Amino acid sequence: MNYAEIKKTDIANGEGVRVSLFVSGCRRHCRNCFNRVAWDFGYGKPFGAEVQEELIAALSPSYISGLTLLGGDPFEPENQRALLPFVRSVRERLPDKTVWCYTGYTYEDGRLKEREANCEATEALISLLDVLVDGRFEEDLKDIRLRFRGSSNQRIIDVKQSLKTNSVVLDLT
Repeated sequence: MNYAEIKKTDIANGEGVRVSLFVSGCRRHCRNCFNRVAWDFGYGKPFGAEVQEELIAALSPSYISGLTLLGGDPFEPENQRALLPFVRSVRERLPDKTVWCYTGYTYEDGRLKEREANCEATEALISLLDVLVDGRFEEDLKDIRLRFRGSSNQRIIDVKQSLKTNSVVLDLT
């Protein structure tokens, strides 16, 4: 997997000050996407062990609330397979940090509604998240007053509660 960018003090993509990892690769190609350059799976730099340790170090200070995954799309199967061991490591080493993720795919019953996005890593990766912002960016539904999302069709989902209740529980942050 490649990544397009790392922001070590991001306040736009989740609650608190976060470390954000923008992965490369997206097949959704939403009209007027803010990050079209990251559609290309080959864009950016390799997501190797050194980069992962850099992210762990950036997440370590007490003023950092957690990690945000976005892109591209973290839930492209190729990206899921690379992110799963990394997010497991974050959870083990920094258990007090929250993990947010943005995807153009749709959450449903602990998996993704779109079959092509599901792979052997999907359920495990979802289970490690605190918040999932799902749904394609829809230009016609764009609303700059929305917190942590670009269009009104996108949902901010409390993953832990959703898995516990076996229903979609929205995070009304």
